[in-house]
Amino acid sequence: MKQKLIIAGALVLLFAIVGLMVWDFYYESKTEGNPYEYDISNLKIIDEKEFCYKKIGEINPQIEEAYCIAIDENDDIFIAGKNKVLIFDKAGNRKKTFNIFEAAKCIAVGTDGNIFVGMKNHIEVFDPSGSLIMQWQKINQKAYITSIAVEDESVFVADAGNKMVYHFNYSGQLINSIGEKKETEFPGFIIPSPHFDLAIGREGQLWVVNPGKHEFLAFNKNGDLFSGWARTSMQLDGFCGCCNPGNIALLHDGSFVTSEKGIERIKIHYPSGDYKCVVAGPDSFEEGTTHIDLAVNSEDKILVLDSENGMVFMFDEK
Repeated sequence: MKQKLIIAGALVLLFAIVGLMVWDFYYESKTEGNPYEYDISNLKIIDEKEFCYKKIGEINPQIEEAYCIAIDENDDIFIAGKNKVLIFDKAGNRKKTFNIFEAAKCIAVGTDGNIFVGMKNHIEVFDPSGSLIMQWQKINQKAYITSIAVEDESVFVADAGNKMVYHFNYSGQLINSIGEKKETEFPGFIIPSPHFDLAIGREGQLWVVNPGKHEFLAFNKNGDLFSGWARTSMQLDGFCGCCNPGNIALLHDGSFVTSEKGIERIKIHYPSGDYKCVVAGPDSFEEGTTHIDLAVNSEDKILVLDSENGMVFMFDEK
């Protein structure tokens, strides 16, 4: 009899514990919120003194799925999206439109005026009038091209799908690949999502973002890594999340213009990597915007393509 009472008491105690757990999970958590959820709302509030640029104009390109932007040596503005490229002068007046054959992922313009448009897995080259010159061979089915940079006779292509950067000549012939894993020198790019940007530096070096490590790496044209910097921080002085910065551009003094997702903002970092100031904060973008492309003209004005609303904004120093 005594054993039965002990068993009954144990069952009552067990049901009571289970009941408390259920109450805590379904009721208390609803009122108190998730204690493990990290609140980043305070990080989206930026003091006005941090801003060193101001918006001076905007362009509504009226193009479906506006996604990428580039500027040529004449400061003409090239905006590409679904099946179309639009060209504007530096004042924002439309000059030309030509069709492409699928959605553009990135765009760049050579010194000769030829226009390089990155599709998902290949490059298409157009002359200044918009006529197709060449369609390069597809890289492979895994490819996801995210950025192009052109210098002299070299074309550098970032491929987030294969986690590689390719160095082509103007005819689309592969010269070398950058990003092979080397145990003692380079562990490879970490790219959790299709955000993988690159740009040519003022001394001809190739700057490539390693987004999974919030890192900027400088390579020579042979693919040798010789410099770099990283800034991981939840604050303004660095980058956070799985893959930031998403896009970059370079000012003429070598400073980096960067855009981020998660905390939608555009900042400037000195050539050393140290934080300088803010161009635009989260208030300038819809929450959840994941792709903010960047370009810089000859006067160091910063052009920002907000893919969420299809608008282009121009910023200048205060």
